[in-house]
Amino acid sequence: MQDKVIYLDNAATSFPKPDAVHEFMGNFYRRCGVNPGRTGCDMAIEAEEMVLATRTKLSALFNASLWANGDKKDPNRLVFTQNATAGLNMILNGTLGSGDHVVTTHLEHNSVIRPINHLVKAGVNATFVKPGSDGLVDPEEIRSAIRGNTKLVVVNHASNVTGVVQDIAAIGVVCKQSGAQFVVDAAQTAGVVPIDMWESDVDFLVFTGHKGLMGPTGIGGICVSDTAEVTTTVWGGTGVKSAEPYHLQEYPFRLEAGTLNVLGIAGLSAGVDWINAVGINSIHRQEMELIELLLQGLTEIDGVTVYSPCQSGNRVAICSICVSGYDPTEVGMFLDVDHNVITRTGLQCAPLVHDLMGTSPRGTVRFSVGPFNTANDIEVALSGVEAVARERRPGKHN
Repeated sequence: MQDKVIYLDNAATSFPKPDAVHEFMGNFYRRCGVNPGRTGCDMAIEAEEMVLATRTKLSALFNASLWANGDKKDPNRLVFTQNATAGLNMILNGTLGSGDHVVTTHLEHNSVIRPINHLVKAGVNATFVKPGSDGLVDPEEIRSAIRGNTKLVVVNHASNVTGVVQDIAAIGVVCKQSGAQFVVDAAQTAGVVPIDMWESDVDFLVFTGHKGLMGPTGIGGICVSDTAEVTTTVWGGTGVKSAEPYHLQEYPFRLEAGTLNVLGIAGLSAGVDWINAVGINSIHRQEMELIELLLQGLTEIDGVTVYSPCQSGNRVAICSICVSGYDPTEVGMFLDVDHNVITRTGLQCAPLVHDLMGTSPRGTVRFSVGPFNTANDIEVALSGVEAVARERRPGKHN
């Protein structure tokens, strides 16, 4: 067994973070870790400037074509939340009411499935569209599911189980033509693949900071298009216009109440800087080379079933497997204890995907590559899977 930990659970959270993220967070918080926008002191002004700069960076990242053409989007429509789950709940609860209809898919994370199920109890109607055998949702299936009372279409940009990336541009056209607001859950793609809200007709892009954006946990947000509408569901202090008896409706205050996670925003800011410096396409290309190496090796091991479409053009660096004769939790434990390889086992908070794949209720072993993984990491992981699979091949045990 080797001493180095091989971390292949980047879909849960990216690790390690760039050194620049740790350094900026520490330096910033020591220098001006105060409440932005609540006072006129120099430290508070610097904190507020950092927050606005981060809104601006993320607005540019998610609306690339607008910014490239000089038609810059209002950065204040980039609002911060605790994470993607909080953002999705804000949109779902702020848009849907009794008698409304929402369209989503069987590829969703529980951060979509559970809020929708609770809303269904309150009188909302929901349709879950199944993907094809290639893991892709047919935009025409979305069109067929949309009704006259459909308010939202919610789609997971990339599956956190198989890594398949949906064609959000094609789905966005359908939503625009049908008059339904389009919500994209970019938890697995923000910072990992290029995203252009404007080109894809996305109304709400929801992201988390601690995965592909290389920031810390506890920070995420929503990028809201200029034409999107959502009702405020959380009310409180905003630091401005304190005499107003009701919560402010202008952005970003419309969806932000209380003190922001300034330290988390600082880390997210540094993470976006690191991504921009290295290049998102360069990062993705490196990760895809490694996941293809992993997929090739896994398919050559007897007893291993790979649950991941092979089209490299529409995927991120995630794949799932089962090993014959083993529960996935056993495989994960052996990889961890005997080979220092960290994976994610179980249903990965996406039970409907596993229902479709036939891997419920035990789930799979998921591998997810990050920007700091190497070819040697993949070789060690493959060696570990081979060792585990060899122990239970036919004839090995009575």
